[in-house]
Amino acid sequence: MSVAYLACLLIASGALVLLDRRFALVFWRDARRATVVLIVALAFFLAWDAVGIVSGVFARGRSPFMTGIEIAPELPLEEPLFLAFLCYLTLILLFGVRTVLDRVAGDRTRTSHDRTASRKELLDHEGRRR
Repeated sequence: MSVAYLACLLIASGALVLLDRRFALVFWRDARRATVVLIVALAFFLAWDAVGIVSGVFARGRSPFMTGIEIAPELPLEEPLFLAFLCYLTLILLFGVRTVLDRVAGDRTRTSHDRTASRKELLDHEGRRR
């Protein structure tokens, strides 16, 4: 029995929390909505796992890095934590990319506006404005 995988999940999740806090991407943007989305997604994926386990498609992997604790037959303790991590990571990537694209679009608009203003000022200064 080892807690290596569980520790890695918790450390990586902590890094996501720090990233989220720094850039206000998910929970620091709208905690209520983020909580609802994360719970719904987690419930969906756990139901998916349950269907897969019952149908025999999914089985618990044996690894020396896992705790060996099962919260249900063939469902290790780490699985819900991994699914929550995966959903949180997806939300951070989604809103992170959106934030970057919004900033890039804003910079382009501002740069375009600045160029237009500069050209008008230049024409006014030279007396050639029509």
